[in-house]
Amino acid sequence: MTDDSQPGAAHGALDSTSPPAPRAPLSAWTWREIAYLLSNFPLGVAAFVVVVVWLTLGLGLSVTVVGLPLLAVGLMVCRQYGKLERARARALLGVRVEEPSRLRPRDRGFFPWLWTCVKDPVAWRHALFAFIRLPWAVLTFTLTLVSLFVAWPVLPWVARWLSNVDRAMVRGLLSPSDELERRIAELESDRVTVTDTAAADLRRIERDLHDGAQARLVALAMGLGLAKEKLLEGQADESVAAMVDEAHGEVKLALQELRDLARGIHPAILTDRGLGPALTSLAGRCTVPVTTSVDLTERPAPAIEGIAYFTVSELLQNVSKHSAARRADVEVWRAEDRLLIQVQDDGRGGARLDGGSGMAGLAERLGSVDGLFVLDSPAGGPTRVTAELPWRARTAGTTGG
Repeated sequence: MTDDSQPGAAHGALDSTSPPAPRAPLSAWTWREIAYLLSNFPLGVAAFVVVVVWLTLGLGLSVTVVGLPLLAVGLMVCRQYGKLERARARALLGVRVEEPSRLRPRDRGFFPWLWTCVKDPVAWRHALFAFIRLPWAVLTFTLTLVSLFVAWPVLPWVARWLSNVDRAMVRGLLSPSDELERRIAELESDRVTVTDTAAADLRRIERDLHDGAQARLVALAMGLGLAKEKLLEGQADESVAAMVDEAHGEVKLALQELRDLARGIHPAILTDRGLGPALTSLAGRCTVPVTTSVDLTERPAPAIEGIAYFTVSELLQNVSKHSAARRADVEVWRAEDRLLIQVQDDGRGGARLDGGSGMAGLAERLGSVDGLFVLDSPAGGPTRVTAELPWRARTAGTTGG
């Protein structure tokens, strides 16, 4: 939120934190403040009547069928009134106030919309603004009009003092809570990320089952069916034995693929033994020698533990595929209410979040749980990735993820 100190700037750009000092004769800034103060009265009366009549009827009839819908419509009107007042303050007072988030009911339908409107804090603040503005609008209109004709030498200072009160009211009641609005935007973005990630994981599992174990089991069924037909026909020769042997091999391969798929969903060693042994096992499958160090006195919540494991897993895959490194190090430790992960390699570096190596996806996944992802990879190496996750303790009775 800034105030416009350059009234002659193109399109009324708002660049300064306060308007220029008042002076006589009347400056362009003073005339804009006077216009704002004089227009307070008609707008204040109209807004007060709408709020008192509409919201009073809505609250009074809330026990009936039409009461709550009427109240919801009145609150939506209050939102639009707040939008008008922000635009007026921006144009005449140079006060820029961010627009609040739009109403977004969780579910579709009339009742979710109704409940979202009735409990909307932004609309209720706008209603309070309209309610308390009427006496102030009457006072400012009277003082400004009298000063304009009787005390015009001091009018610039009177207009500045009165408009400063208006600026404070606009900022206090018509501006969104910066922290709350930021948090809402983050949660909306995180919800989309989590939904997309879950859908992608489901598609991957479905594809792996369809192309891997399912195809092998179909081939196994067909082979065993042919072997059964030959046995029923009394042809127990070497071809039948070969079919059974091939089917046995398909069973082994299908079981291995199912184990790999289950490990990709949630490895058993992570559930049974925790992050330390699971990361040691993970490092053993990497094509680059990896040293692991896990300094945790207790296990985190299963969800955090799983995210930490798969973060290291993907980072080590990147080390194997893209880094040309000779060695890598993995460190995991707890610092107060954060779980920290650092993966470092001595490879060629040059990794980027937009480089197609999955780093951007990792950053989004960590962000969806209030985590952080920091990549330091200068050209020539080394590459260091630091990830932070919120620490959540494992609840009593929790045995796995």
